[in-house]
Amino acid sequence: MRVAITHYWLVRRRGGERVLEEIAALFPEADIFTHVCDPDSLGPALAGRNIQETSIARLPFARRAYKAYLGLMPRALEALDLRGYDLVISSESGPAQGVIAPPGARHLTYCHTPMRYVWDQFPAYRAGLPAPARPAFDRLAHRLRGWDRAAAGRVDRILANSAFVAERVRRFWGRRADVLHPPVDLSRFTPLKQQATDAPYLFVSALTGYKRADLLVEAFRGLDRRLIVIGDGPQRKALARRAPPNVKILAGLADAEVAACMATARALIFPAEEDFGLVPVEAMAAGLPVIAFGRGGARETVVEGETGVFFAEQSAPALREAIRSFEGRAFCPRRCRARAEAFGRDRFREGFRAAVDDLMTAAPEAAWR
Repeated sequence: MRVAITHYWLVRRRGGERVLEEIAALFPEADIFTHVCDPDSLGPALAGRNIQETSIARLPFARRAYKAYLGLMPRALEALDLRGYDLVISSESGPAQGVIAPPGARHLTYCHTPMRYVWDQFPAYRAGLPAPARPAFDRLAHRLRGWDRAAAGRVDRILANSAFVAERVRRFWGRRADVLHPPVDLSRFTPLKQQATDAPYLFVSALTGYKRADLLVEAFRGLDRRLIVIGDGPQRKALARRAPPNVKILAGLADAEVAACMATARALIFPAEEDFGLVPVEAMAAGLPVIAFGRGGARETVVEGETGVFFAEQSAPALREAIRSFEGRAFCPRRCRARAEAFGRDRFREGFRAAVDDLMTAAPEAAWR
């Protein structure tokens, strides 16, 4: 069976790329297609794989300015020649599933989320643009919504990384999705017996707007607690300028260094409304409880009162109150670890392989659902 895997872009190794690595491990001979690929960003699991770029990569400064070519990506995907492949697997969060599978082939999408910048996060992305650029973005987003829904209609089966995302798939694409939570490499984390009460709190994420690192900076201003922010992104310099002395921002840490920080922190703070959120599960794998915003994928991973606490509003006062509530309770690192083990790599691989087997053996008229 010849397999083609599509992924939106390979320029950073984040949650979507870690899931791609697990999918690729199931199909070691598969070819991987992406709009742009920075070889320096690839983890060991993808190094040496046959990775082919779309026509987007030939455009000026594509590896840095790939998002500027968003409007050209649908055509670039549809131009890919996938003749001879029996199975197409799309890792979807940006434009990736819009390829045209050859006759007789089956197409499976693993959806991290429908493109957030044209669907649920459209108002926030639009507000972040200069006013003169907004009318053009409005036209582009309108066109991409129609194409994205049509592309989803060509897929035989959709897996969503959470029930939260499955509901987005239903609402935006009009399709049903089965839920398969993404995998966590539990072997990276060794939990301590108990976190120290004077240990710093921890935030780990890309420093972009919807991740809400700004909320943490304001919540810890004047608070007699320490916070370590681990991440990089367009907001890093602005956050560093605004951060009070008890907030430390670190960038460029290796995976092992992040795991070590998790093993010695007091709790992970997760203020974003995420599609799934691998970081809270990684934190629990290290025995670390989580203080999370009570919407999105965190609701499917963190157990209130057992592995963490939730706060209901993305505001500094609500987060401070959640910290006070957290400090009034006791959390067991072993229970946190046990909860994380429900999201291990073996479970994901078994579920994904079963979905593929089911799709490939279904009758043609029954494959689409």
